[in-house]
Amino acid sequence: MKNKSRIYLLDSQQYSPETIAVAFAKTSRSPEPFDQIAAGLNEEKSSEFNEKWVVGYGHSSVAEHAVLHIALENISRLAVENLESNRLASYTEKSTRYQTWDAGAFYTPAEIMDKEIKTEYRALCDELFAFYTRIIQRVSEVVACDCTRNDGESENAWKRRVQSTAIDSCRFVLPASSLANVGMTINARSLEHAISKMLSSHLEEVRRIGAEVKEVALEAVPTLVKYANANPYPAIVDQYCTQFNTPAGQPASDWCRLVDHAADLENRILAAVLYRSTNNDYAQSLAALAKMSPAQKLELTKMIFASRDRFTTPLRELEHSSFTFEIIADQGAWYEIKRHRMLTLTTQGFSPNLGFALPKVIDQAGFRDEYVSLMQKCSLLYTTLEKTQVGIGSYILPNAFKRRFLVTGNLRSLIHMINLRSATNAHYSVRRVALRMAELVQGVMPNFAPYIFNPSNEDWSMIEKRFLRKSNLR
Repeated sequence: MKNKSRIYLLDSQQYSPETIAVAFAKTSRSPEPFDQIAAGLNEEKSSEFNEKWVVGYGHSSVAEHAVLHIALENISRLAVENLESNRLASYTEKSTRYQTWDAGAFYTPAEIMDKEIKTEYRALCDELFAFYTRIIQRVSEVVACDCTRNDGESENAWKRRVQSTAIDSCRFVLPASSLANVGMTINARSLEHAISKMLSSHLEEVRRIGAEVKEVALEAVPTLVKYANANPYPAIVDQYCTQFNTPAGQPASDWCRLVDHAADLENRILAAVLYRSTNNDYAQSLAALAKMSPAQKLELTKMIFASRDRFTTPLRELEHSSFTFEIIADQGAWYEIKRHRMLTLTTQGFSPNLGFALPKVIDQAGFRDEYVSLMQKCSLLYTTLEKTQVGIGSYILPNAFKRRFLVTGNLRSLIHMINLRSATNAHYSVRRVALRMAELVQGVMPNFAPYIFNPSNEDWSMIEKRFLRKSNLR
């Protein structure tokens, strides 16, 4: 029957990513079905099309239909950080919460391979990994004392939960040089940008990974990424800004601050909801809202959230808002926040300047002095490594060290992040951050406050007191 609806897959086993991309692109000018278009293509024709339209005319959206799945193994977590800074991709990596690291599973920067400092660097990495392995058993014993078995929970399940909880604290010792595996799903347009960023890195490891990713990608998309090259633009901006690296005044003492937010947030969102559901323009929607009593506004707010639970995505109109936070948190917490790529994240370099966090259970297990001594050694070696080449000192820094960063997001994205990272099964370090952010948002949006979920009824200060030593918190 003519014009019958059809929904089907273009088989990625039958067609290359570039061919699929071209088949989809051609539908804008061809009346033929997708499978017939694809059947008439070959690698040469697909390449010619992409050279003309994607490269020549800049129709880059075509490249978004070419999707690649790239596996990267045994790269440092510092390199993973660079890779995952690309927003439009999906990543799954080796978890520091559910796996343990073997001795020697760390990266030695190529920049020091022919220098004497390599011996000291490798010795300290070995010491960190040995300490990490050694403390897991004792920390597990301390955790077990306060971890009761749940009803119906088997002994083996309880033991796994105890060890997992212990590893949550022991991971603070793992340095950024720790090797990890990561799987990346990305379209060719985003991959071209990602490769360019990696090739522009100040770290040799990241540049090498960028070159290798480009090499393997060219096998699947020989045209769409072949022009990905280093871009000096970000480095030029960074270099110019270094001249202003002189503090003006005292740094903020609060570790998490709401430094900026849009004015009249609740009314903006409510007006957008009215706009969505009526034929009024935005000015009329604001005027209608201005005529409402506080009780009517509260009722409208309740209606927005009435039929959803924490697993239901809120209305998109919540995106008509903006919040910017400045946060200081340990590397492990930052690493989890950066996974929320709908947020805008600006992060300062990873250094020891902001100090480090001390998990309470490590102190209780009797390892406080050794832990602090190791962090001090890492701080000193960082300084020496930075004199060799700027940036490579970060490899030696464990997850315990803190980072300062800006996070900007709308209410919809923040609700998702807060719900996920404040859950009882989330790591306590990121729970502390998520709950503090929730508290700050609730403070400027009182009518919306009840709908920013807090599944455990805990606040950030309770998490801090329970899991972290106060003397080591900024």
